[in-house]
Amino acid sequence: MSNPPSATDLEWTILRVILWAAAYLKERGIESPRSAAEILLAHALRTDRVQLYVHHDKPLEKAELAAFKDLIQRRVRREPVAYIVGRKGFWTLDLAVGPEVLIPRPETERLVEAALAVLAKVPEGRCARVLDLGTGSGAVVLALAAEAGRHRYFASDLSIAAVATARRNALAAGVGGRVEFFAADWFSALRQGSEPFGLIVSNPPYVTRSALAGLQPEIVRHEPHLALDGGPDGLKSYRAIIGTAGSHLAPGGSLLLEIGCDQREAVQGIAAQTGGYEEFQCLADYAGRDRVVALRKKDVAADQKIC
Repeated sequence: MSNPPSATDLEWTILRVILWAAAYLKERGIESPRSAAEILLAHALRTDRVQLYVHHDKPLEKAELAAFKDLIQRRVRREPVAYIVGRKGFWTLDLAVGPEVLIPRPETERLVEAALAVLAKVPEGRCARVLDLGTGSGAVVLALAAEAGRHRYFASDLSIAAVATARRNALAAGVGGRVEFFAADWFSALRQGSEPFGLIVSNPPYVTRSALAGLQPEIVRHEPHLALDGGPDGLKSYRAIIGTAGSHLAPGGSLLLEIGCDQREAVQGIAAQTGGYEEFQCLADYAGRDRVVALRKKDVAADQKIC
């Protein structure tokens, strides 16, 4: 295996550097090495991946090579690409991310799709109050606000740093005026008897505490454990959310939760114990794994105002 390119070697063209970096990362067990090499080089050159191939034969300057080498070494140390470049695409959004927030996953887009299906049923001329619990980077609530702008959105997170990131992402996405953010532990900031929500969504922590140490180094070393640790059985957050959400949902309101692929029966059992929900559904992601649980609050009133 060749050594990293020398900063004094002006024969290292964009394409040659990509090929070297992809092989270098693959040899060290890094997932998706070619993609990582391209993203990191585009970041180092302050351009996009398309331009790398448009100018594939352009030699890199000394400073560019040095900057790229630093990024590659960070990736070898298992720092996630999204944290290195500070961005992650989700839905139609380009989100700022850092160690204070979980990196948005593609499977969470299934939660967005399920929420949009619920909002599509709200009669024209009316709006729903929508709450996103544990918003992190704001990925879910901002995707909803961008797609269904007539509704009112609220989003919370226990982490003040995460709320600050979500606010910045809302402004960058052009929906800053549509979402109200606040820091809270689930429903703790809401008063009993306050105006109810037509829809509550959440992608809560659901990894069992014992399984955390066995996750990929990118996750264990860099992503916030607060957003991952679901307690001894992975169900702590579901008990807290499902047990309290009914007090803040309008009659007939919906609760949508992302779950681990093996948690369907356990989450259904928690919902059944409360006695306050009906129409339990579990939606699969595009890999065929259980991903989103949908619950509806009992005592539907057809004329109930939810905004």
